[in-house]
Order: sequence, then C-alpha cells, then structure tokens
Amino acid sequence: MSISSEAELLGMKTISDAVGITLKKMREYARPGMTTKELDEYGGRLLQEMGAKSAPKLTYGFPGWTCIGVNHDIAHGIPSDKVVLKEGDLVNVDVSAELDGFWSDNGGSFVLGNDIHNHNPLVEASKTILQKAIDQIKGDVKIAHIGRLIENEARQMGYRVIKNLVGHGVGRSLHEAPHSIPCYYDRFLRTRFKTNSVVAVETFISTRASYAIESGDGWTYTSADGSYVAQHEHTIVITDDKPIILTASNEIWN
Repeated sequence: MSISSEAELLGMKTISDAVGITLKKMREYARPGMTTKELDEYGGRLLQEMGAKSAPKLTYGFPGWTCIGVNHDIAHGIPSDKVVLKEGDLVNVDVSAELDGFWSDNGGSFVLGNDIHNHNPLVEASKTILQKAIDQIKGDVKIAHIGRLIENEARQMGYRVIKNLVGHGVGRSLHEAPHSIPCYYDRFLRTRFKTNSVVAVETFISTRASYAIESGDGWTYTSADGSYVAQHEHTIVITDDKPIILTASNEIWN
C-alpha cells in the first residue's frame, strides 16, 4: 500500500505494534520443554487480546496463529504438539496479522537458551545485514540493488542467501506489490522502491543452501542439505530519507 494520510499511518503503526509486541513476548516466553504449539497458542492469545487476527490463518487457512520453525526449518513452519523445544535450538517465529483493515508482517530467528551449537553468529549476521539493507532503502532505489547488498554482505561473512524466499509489499493485504524483494542480485528485476509505500523486507541467511525446499506438509520450507538459516523481517514505510521501521517494537536486535 501507499500511505496517503495520517490515519493510514496510524493504522499501520497500530497493527505493526501488535505483531512486534507479540513476536517479542513469544521470544521471551519460549523455553526448553515447551512445544511449538504451546508457543503458538500463547502468540494467538496475545494477538486476540490486541484485537488482531492472524494473517496466515485469515488469508491461507494456515494451521496455526503464527509460523514457527526449528533448526533446519526455514519458513512457514507449522506449530506442533510433537515438536519440543530444546536448549540451543535455532528457533524462527514469524508473526503477521490484520487489524481494522491494515496488515503487518515481521519475524526473527533466535537461539533458545544457551548457544551450545554456536548458532548466534548466524543470527547476528542476519540481523546486521537486515539493518544495513534497511538503512539503504529509500524512494527510487532499485530493489535489485538491495538484494545485491544483502547477498554481498552474507558472502563476506561466510554465508549464503536463500534465493526462492523473498520480501514483499504489505499493508492492505498480506502480500502486495512489489511482490519480490529478493536477498540476491536479480539483474532482470527493474522495479524501484516507491516513496510512502509499505514493504516487508527480510533476510534469509544460510550456512550452505541457496534454495529452500517444501518439506511435504504443504507449508514448511526446509533445507535439503541440513543447512541452518536465520531469518529476520521488518515492515517499513519508505521515505525520501531513512525508512520508518513500523515493527521496531519487537526489539529483535536486543
């Protein structure tokens, strides 16, 4: 969507606060011995308390309030009472929701408890790269240039990027134009960021794999080679200067 009034900006800030707070509290609530379904139900209660509706459930009939992946899961993980969180797991939570006709999307990977498997460098790389990318986004910047920045930064840190999962426009629905904000340089992508538009920018930083594959459950994307992937995502409003990070309340950088 394109922000054209203070009322629209306020609407986007309100729903973005809801998903940001939900993500932050889910991260704090997660603990070893808990199932991903328990964590998801807690997130669902938080959204409902704020009057928000789960975007993946509302849009696609997703079998959960939020998407939760563990270790080799990359995106769209289904919360399950059979998946028990363990110390040192690499956990990804993606929260998106709708409130009063406005939609927002954010997510973040984190290490549960002590980093006994040394996943934190990957997590920190994803967060750092996303912040660098956001800092360079403004009106008329080519989307492909941001993808090149993300890919180059990942390579310099010894990582790769997932090429078949992308950021997107958001605001009046979960997925809008621009429909592809990739993590790599696509020389055929000619579109530019537009001032006042709302987009969800995300990083998918990988230890080895360059592509995510469907796991067979109809939703979850995973790695074929046992790679680990850290994902971070913010919904932002593009300006002629620095973007407004609408989902900053998730404090995912801390």
